[in-house]
Amino acid sequence: MKIAFIGGGNMAAALVSGLAGKLTAGANIHVVDPNPAALEKLSAQFGVTTSGALPGAQQAPDPAAYQTVASADVIVLAVKPQSMREVAEQLRPLLPAAGGEGGGPLLLSIAAGIRAADLSRWLGGGRAIVRCMPNTPALIGMGVTGLAASAGVSAEQKAAADAIMKAVGATVWLDDEAKIDAVTAVSGSGPAYVFYFIEAMQKAAEELGLSAEQGKALALATFTGAAQLAAQSDEPVSLLRERVTSKGGTTYAALTSMAADGVAEAIGRAMAAAAARGREMGVEFGAAD
Repeated sequence: MKIAFIGGGNMAAALVSGLAGKLTAGANIHVVDPNPAALEKLSAQFGVTTSGALPGAQQAPDPAAYQTVASADVIVLAVKPQSMREVAEQLRPLLPAAGGEGGGPLLLSIAAGIRAADLSRWLGGGRAIVRCMPNTPALIGMGVTGLAASAGVSAEQKAAADAIMKAVGATVWLDDEAKIDAVTAVSGSGPAYVFYFIEAMQKAAEELGLSAEQGKALALATFTGAAQLAAQSDEPVSLLRERVTSKGGTTYAALTSMAADGVAEAIGRAMAAAAARGREMGVEFGAAD
C-alpha cells in the first residue's frame, strides 16, 4: 500500500510510526510538509520519502511530490481545517479524473469540521473520502478514532482506512457523517477534559497539604487505574462508581458536592458546545464562493 501524507505534524507522525514497517514499508510512505526539520526526522526514523510542497503552493513545489502523491493508494489529509481548501486545490491536479466506486485514491481527512461533500467538491467531485476523528493518545498508540465513509468508498478502501487508523488505536465506525461532530466532542476533544480534571485534582491535592509531585502521582495513577478497571470490566461504569460510594462516606461527600455544583450538567453543556463548534466549522470553512 502506497500512502501519502499531506502534513507532517504530530498526528501524521503518530500514524507514520504505527504504519511504517508494519502495514507497509517506510519507503511506501511519502510525507509532504513545509517544515524541513519535521521531514528530516520522519525520514531518519522511519525511512519515508518526503517533499516540501505540493504544486501550486506558495513555496517552490518539490518535483518529488508530483509522481509520488499522484500514485498513492491512500492520501491522508493531516492539515488544519482552515488550510484544507487551499491544500485541496493544490492536490486536485495530481488526482486522476473522478470515477465510480473505488476510482482514484482513497482520501482520509483528519480535519475537524470539514465535511466530505465540501472536500470532494474542492477536489473535483466524486472522490472516495473517509472522515476520521482521532485523538492525541494516538501519539502513544492508545488513541481512538471515529470514522465515516462517503458513498464512493469501496469495501476494500474502508478496510484500508480501518487498518491505517488502527495503527494508532481503536476505531469506531459511524453510519452517518453528521455524528463525527459528536465524536469530536466526546473523544476528539476528550483528552483535554481529562487533563483539565487532572489539573484540578493536582491543585486540590496541594491545597490539602500534599506536594505538587505527590498530587500529580496520585491523580495520574488514579485516572490510569480507574480507566483500565472500567475498560476491563463487563459491568456498567455506573455500577463501578456505586461500589466506591458508601453512603455517608468520603466518596459520597465528594460526589454529593459535585452533584450540587452541577458538574455532570456542566460536562454535558461543554460537550454540546464542542459538537456545535464542529458543525459551525463545517459551515464556515465549507462555504461556497
